[in-house]
Amino acid sequence: MATDDLTLVKRVRSGDQRAFKLLVERYQRKVYAVALGMLKDKEEAMDVSQEAFVKVYKYLDHFKGDSSFYTWLYRITVNICIDVMRRKGAAGGETEEFDESVANDLSEARIGALGSRLGTNPQKSALRRELAEKIQEALAAVPEKHRAILLLREIEGMSYEDLSRTLDIPKGTVMSRLFHARAKVQKILSEYLELDEAKSGVGSE
Repeated sequence: MATDDLTLVKRVRSGDQRAFKLLVERYQRKVYAVALGMLKDKEEAMDVSQEAFVKVYKYLDHFKGDSSFYTWLYRITVNICIDVMRRKGAAGGETEEFDESVANDLSEARIGALGSRLGTNPQKSALRRELAEKIQEALAAVPEKHRAILLLREIEGMSYEDLSRTLDIPKGTVMSRLFHARAKVQKILSEYLELDEAKSGVGSE
């Protein structure tokens, strides 16, 4: 049976480096997926992932255990992503062009049920790539605060309570932001899916 997070945290605090390695291995893919979804840049997402775990290790004594470890970790990750996005905005950075490798990662992560509409049929791989591109475009159209909530809810499956604690906002604000983010993303993706199904018959199986 896998060791629970709080036990690993206690072991890290007592100097067990292997325990920290286990925490990193347990959450690094999820942290990377959140960073990638927010930043849409593989190198930046990797940098954020590394920075998040550095901060976790440095500030582990600040973790009080009144929320789950992953809630605390994702809050750190989202805050780093928002800082990166703000720096890019201040620098007048241009929007990244579509990256096929980013699309593949987003396709694997998906956005809830919307991303699974095409299933895992190999014949639909091209359609899945197109859907991943649309997901990327849709995420780019969502404000950063809404984007964080959408990713943590749809990809990570966080509860409203966890989202409230992670982002340090009231539950009602979580629900409002999530509603608006979903509406925008679903509008973009549903238009694509309806058009594609009309052309190829996907969904008629």
